[in-house]
Amino acid sequence: MGIERVIDTTIHEDDQAEEIIEKSLRPLNFEDYIGQERMKNNLKLAIDAVKKRRSKDDKTAALDHILLYGPPGLGKTTMANVIAHELGANLRVTSGPAIERAGDLASILTNLQEGDVLFIDEIHRLRRAVEEVLYSAMEDYKLDIVIGKGPAARSVRLDLPHFTVIGATTRTGSLAGPLRDRFGMLHRLEYYRENEIEKIIERTSSILDTKIQPEAVNLLATRSRRTPRIANRLVRRVRDYADVNGDGIIDQEIAEKSLALMEIDDLGLDPADRNMLSLMLENYGDRPVGLTTIAALTGDEASTVEDYYEPYLLQLGLIERTPRGRRVTKKAEKHLEKTRQMSR
Repeated sequence: MGIERVIDTTIHEDDQAEEIIEKSLRPLNFEDYIGQERMKNNLKLAIDAVKKRRSKDDKTAALDHILLYGPPGLGKTTMANVIAHELGANLRVTSGPAIERAGDLASILTNLQEGDVLFIDEIHRLRRAVEEVLYSAMEDYKLDIVIGKGPAARSVRLDLPHFTVIGATTRTGSLAGPLRDRFGMLHRLEYYRENEIEKIIERTSSILDTKIQPEAVNLLATRSRRTPRIANRLVRRVRDYADVNGDGIIDQEIAEKSLALMEIDDLGLDPADRNMLSLMLENYGDRPVGLTTIAALTGDEASTVEDYYEPYLLQLGLIERTPRGRRVTKKAEKHLEKTRQMSR
């Protein structure tokens, strides 16, 4: 079993209360959406163009299909909500693994209205048979279905309303070429700057009706791995600590004690990150280690290591990729030693 993470970019099914809070923290317009300025400017332009065409009686004008990709927790689902809200459109939400058969997708598509937005999370996990149905739907707004079986089977082509697909993925390289080519706009979400994370923390604290001092905002921002979802989770955990062990106000001392309790160090690494780096060093030193070997060492899936551990560690320069595998850097060795000395 892998170490349970306080800093985690996944939304767990058994975490219903946090899921409700997460939704309430999500902005609904570009003005409240902090960061990702280049992407926002491009999307604003495209949405304004669609609105202008609709105002000239082109009721079938639809926004180009959009692919949002990047590490988890950076706001792909939130941006889909913002786009639908800015368009004044209904948002239909599903995910790649949830669409098991072509018939499931056909049912979703035939229930769409003119101008609707269909958000498909983890779109890289769509089955090939489902993808093939989606090709003509995205390109021609047509749905090809087969009625009957054997010699009596016949193909029927149905007209679909003009709609927009927003796909989200952490693995754009896993998308089939024909599917990727049908997206008119492709946007990568980048890790946030520290000052942007500070604004997100201040906004979250305000929504949660929690007072937070500037020093605590800065401290939490440095430990949030430049990821909004993690920043929001840290604010909630520190708020809990402040309510139980203080007067409900988050100051620097409260934030430091809460982060120490969660074992989150000054780079934002949690015990699971440090455990992975330590195991790689203890067993292989500065030699490259294969992804499946790292997964076996930590007890996690290889995809978990690649999607959740690795991106931030690569950003910090604590590990590096080589043709033969992943290698722990000198910077990581120094950081682990420093963390050990501080914990003594």
